[in-house]
Amino acid sequence: MNVLELNRVTKSFGAVKAVNNINLSLEKGMVCGYLGPNGAGKTTTIRMIMGIIMPDSGDIKIFDQNNTLKIRNRIGYLPEERGLYKKMTVMETLLFFAEIKSKKPKNIRSKAVSWLEKLDLRDNQDNKIEELSRGMQQKLQFICTMLHDPELVILDEPFSGLDPVSTNAIKDAILDLKRKGTTIIFSTHLMENAEKICDTICLINKGEKILDGKIRDIKSRFGENRIRISYNGQADFLLDKDLVNSFDDYGNYVEIIPSENALTQEILKKAVQQVQVTHFEVTSPSLNEIFINMVKQKT
Repeated sequence: MNVLELNRVTKSFGAVKAVNNINLSLEKGMVCGYLGPNGAGKTTTIRMIMGIIMPDSGDIKIFDQNNTLKIRNRIGYLPEERGLYKKMTVMETLLFFAEIKSKKPKNIRSKAVSWLEKLDLRDNQDNKIEELSRGMQQKLQFICTMLHDPELVILDEPFSGLDPVSTNAIKDAILDLKRKGTTIIFSTHLMENAEKICDTICLINKGEKILDGKIRDIKSRFGENRIRISYNGQADFLLDKDLVNSFDDYGNYVEIIPSENALTQEILKKAVQQVQVTHFEVTSPSLNEIFINMVKQKT
C-alpha cells in the first residue's frame, strides 16, 4: 500500500485547468519534491490532497482511504499561507495546535521544548507571535506541523521566508524525519533544496506532469555531460567552439557543456594553459538545469 496515491486528478477554475490528469504515488518513508514554477498547480494539488477543495475528476487516496477527515491526525500539513494567532505566545501556540490533533498539553510540552531547541526558538517560547520575525514564525509553524508525530507530512513551500541558517535547520529536520520513516511531500520552486533532500520528484508545468521519478534515475537519463570548473584568470578557452558548446557563469564557478566531439582531457589541458584551475569536475546536469530545460520545452 502506498501512503499517497493520485490517479488522473483534474481541477479547473472556470476556463483555467489548474491541474490536469495528474498521477502520483508515494511509498512509506520517501521524500518527494512536487516541483514547478509559480502558478504551475502545486498548491491546488496539495489543497485537493488535504480535502480543502475537491477535484473535478480523478481519485486521491491517503493510507488507502479517500476521506482525509478520517485520518487527519496522521497527517501534518504546512500550508503556503501561514495561519498563526498573533496575540498568543509561542508555547501557547504549540500546545493549541497539538490539542487540535488530539494531543494533551501536559504530554506534549517536553516535546515542544525539544523542537524549539532544535530550531533555535527556545529563548522565544514566551514571546507573542507578533514579536517574532517572519522566519521565526515560519519555523514555529513547521514545529506545529510536526508536533503530533504525523506519518505523512505535506509541506507547501516550507523554505519561504527563511534565511540560509534556518533553511538548513529545516532541511536537517526533514532528513531526520525521513530516517524515522516519515513520508514527506513538499512543494517548492527552489531546485537546490529539492536536490539535497528528495528521493523522488514530480515536475509539473501549467497543471500537467512533465517529469517524475527518482532523482538519480532522472539525472542519469540526462547524462554526465557537464564540466564544472573554478579558476582564476582570463578563460578565453570558453569561447573555443571546438571545445565548448555553451557555458553558464555562476560567478564562483562556470558550468560547461562540451562540444560534441570534445574530450574532457583537452578542455582541462587548454584550461590549465590559460588560467589557474582550482576545481575541475565532470558531473551530471543540476536539477535546476533539468527543470529549466523541461519547462522551456513545454512552453
